[in-house]
Amino acid sequence: MFGCAGAEDLFYIEHMKNTIRIIGLDPGLRRLGWGVIDVEGARLSWVGHGVITPDEKQALSDRLLDLFEGLTQVIETYHPDEAAIEETFVNMNPASTLKLGHARAAAMLAPAKLGLSVAEYAALDVKKSVVGAGRADKDQVLFMVKRLLPRAGAEATLTADMADALAVAITHAHKRKMAMLKRNSPSRSEALGQIKAKRSVA
Repeated sequence: MFGCAGAEDLFYIEHMKNTIRIIGLDPGLRRLGWGVIDVEGARLSWVGHGVITPDEKQALSDRLLDLFEGLTQVIETYHPDEAAIEETFVNMNPASTLKLGHARAAAMLAPAKLGLSVAEYAALDVKKSVVGAGRADKDQVLFMVKRLLPRAGAEATLTADMADALAVAITHAHKRKMAMLKRNSPSRSEALGQIKAKRSVA
């Protein structure tokens, strides 16, 4: 769960009674991590996670096809409503960055082709959302994912790639919640107007 239910959480729960299923993606050419969670009100529930690993001996085009087809199969199996993906980290090696960009494109195309919206989040934002610190390392992310999703933590198969993907899904759930509250909460002037109206009636 996100935490104790306050007034804003109760508002959110009232307007988000239906379960939303989110798939988070941690793109990579060698390993594409994925994680699926359900969001119902303020509650997060683990659904599944895994990794897609193309044969490194294949041509680049075939590896990208494996990523696309593998992720398509995952989406068709779990039927998520929305997708979220981590943005590409630009490192000192242009060739590696370009290949990672290819893998990320393949990962974005699979949900888009099946009609899912795809949100994008910087690694810094994901770490802040899940751990509370933008400089958190993978072990810290893994630890917090296990705490937020105990059923995922009980799985011996949970690796850093999969935990990162689940962290992206959790981040998207947090961002959806905040966007919903902001969109539906009255502005300060509106709130003051409502208070004055109630006082005048009383």
